[in-house]
Amino acid sequence: MRRKMHVENKPKNAFKTLARMYKYMSGHTLGLVFAIILIIFSSLAGIIGTSLLRPLINNLMNNIKLLMDAGHDASTAKEIIMSGVFDTLVIMIVVYFLGALSTYFGNRLLLIISQKTTNRIRKELFDHLQSLPVGFFDRNTHGELMSRFTNDMEHITMALEQSLSQTITSAITIVGTFIMMVYYSPFLTIFVILMLFVMLRVVRFVGKKSAENFRNQQKSLGELNSFIEEMMEGQKVVKIFNHEDKNLSEFEALNEELRKASTDAQTYAGILMPIMGNLSYVQYAITACVGALIIANPVNLAFFAMDVGTLASFLQFTRAFSQPITQIANQTNTLLAALAGAERIFAVLDEEPEEDNGKTTLAMAKRNENNELVLVDKPFVDMTQCQKENLIPVWKTPTPEGYKLTELKGDVRFNNVVFGYVEDVIVLKNLSLYAKPGQKIAFVGSTGAGKTTVTNLLNRFYEIKEGSITYDGIDIRDIKKADLRRTLGFVLQDVHLFEGTIKDNIRYGRLDATDEEVVQSAKIANAHSFIKRLPQGYDTVLTKDGINLSQGQKQLVSIARAAISDPPVLVLDEATSSIDTRTEKLIEKGMDSLMKNKTTFVIAHRLSTVRNANAIMVIENGEIIERGDHEDLLELKGRYYSLYTGMSELS
Repeated sequence: MRRKMHVENKPKNAFKTLARMYKYMSGHTLGLVFAIILIIFSSLAGIIGTSLLRPLINNLMNNIKLLMDAGHDASTAKEIIMSGVFDTLVIMIVVYFLGALSTYFGNRLLLIISQKTTNRIRKELFDHLQSLPVGFFDRNTHGELMSRFTNDMEHITMALEQSLSQTITSAITIVGTFIMMVYYSPFLTIFVILMLFVMLRVVRFVGKKSAENFRNQQKSLGELNSFIEEMMEGQKVVKIFNHEDKNLSEFEALNEELRKASTDAQTYAGILMPIMGNLSYVQYAITACVGALIIANPVNLAFFAMDVGTLASFLQFTRAFSQPITQIANQTNTLLAALAGAERIFAVLDEEPEEDNGKTTLAMAKRNENNELVLVDKPFVDMTQCQKENLIPVWKTPTPEGYKLTELKGDVRFNNVVFGYVEDVIVLKNLSLYAKPGQKIAFVGSTGAGKTTVTNLLNRFYEIKEGSITYDGIDIRDIKKADLRRTLGFVLQDVHLFEGTIKDNIRYGRLDATDEEVVQSAKIANAHSFIKRLPQGYDTVLTKDGINLSQGQKQLVSIARAAISDPPVLVLDEATSSIDTRTEKLIEKGMDSLMKNKTTFVIAHRLSTVRNANAIMVIENGEIIERGDHEDLLELKGRYYSLYTGMSELS
């Protein structure tokens, strides 16, 4: 069953979203102001150029009339006709040219700012995702989260690159053109205003419908992406259970939902331009007819004053006036899509990051002549450095007097721990256990009993509700998470390998490891032999998630990755579940070497892998119902006995 995205797509305050968007552009305020000035100048250049049409036409007509009233030779006639006209043409050309340059540089500057802004948002989104708790990724699908980085970010980019400049240009053009129309003919402006009210009503109605449908489109697209990503990852399972037809029907339903949402969104986006265009033509025709009637029947009032040049300029202004309204209405769709995308991104950014109030950190120390721990003035790097420099890893806890040093040994204790993934559903019930340094503790029990939950809590992927977990006597909630996790080595059932060489994947456990240390860790995990048989050995490049390796080989690489970090505490969660019996026996010696002097927690379905554990915890329904070593539990003839004698693996 697919998970619904926790972050809902609900309309929010547009002004609040815009203000938040501006914060990401605040670092480029000077460039943004300069770009806006250039765009304003380009808009004014268009208005000035259009206004020059009036003196150009009137001068030309007056000169022609003057020529017709008095006869002149050809050369004189040419001078009379072009008198004042040529100068106006030159000024008009210069104005339009400067306007074109302003448009180019203004848009170019906005493009640079928009790319830097979206780059900043994308980086912050990715950084914030790294800080979110594991529970967030349990609730939200990968496809939905990827949609934030692709579709939503693309809409924001388009709005910043295109819509912002066009909106500013259109707004300046509307204001400037309106002022010029009132100046040229207050009477004709009344007709334009009446038609403007009709246009605004259309824009309001269509814009409201468009905004709603664009939000639905974004939501449907995110759900479809999530479904596709999930099905691609589980393609083998789909084929094994012959679910192709069922998946196809689900895909068709989601695809149809997206089609309907997109059709509605694009329909309202598409009809706006033709409607506004036709209304502007109607306005143009009415204005031209009324203006012609005034010229034909002149009225001796300044309010009605009109000549051919004024009418020609006014008609151009009516076109210039309606066109930016149409452009703003058209860009509204892009802006609304960008706002919807920004809301979805900000919803993720508003998720509370993983809490880390820990003050205790890792440090390095040595013992003085009194056998007391003395802090070394060097930052802690890893366990290997401590071994190389013969230093002791310690926990450094701040105190009112300074700090307290506690040697890192790997003593882990659960004290009456109560936990549930969701409210009112308890998974672990007053669970208590201890693991002394170097001990191997095994967990067995039915699927869903809470075995993996125990190790998740140790890593602080989730926070407990009641009780405490101590590490060397320190509550893990007081330990800085990064330092806590540096002391824990995990080998999980589901292995994830990154695209890169095998060497790089093993070194992921400790980035500063040398090639020799990589080889040594592979030998401990018994991965060295199969790696050497690969075409490029340790330099063999793994494709996505290591699909060019078998499941067992991937598990061996994962074990080597844990070995290279050399942590004091190991967690083996079904670490050998994907390895055949022969391979399992081959790595037992290596695993024993890996676990030597380390506190180890083993979760296993194969009971044969836990027989040599110091203590075996049988967990059922979140409670430890039996505990002891292998022989003790067999003597009890309880749950463990029935599991061991009835089957070799737990289901």
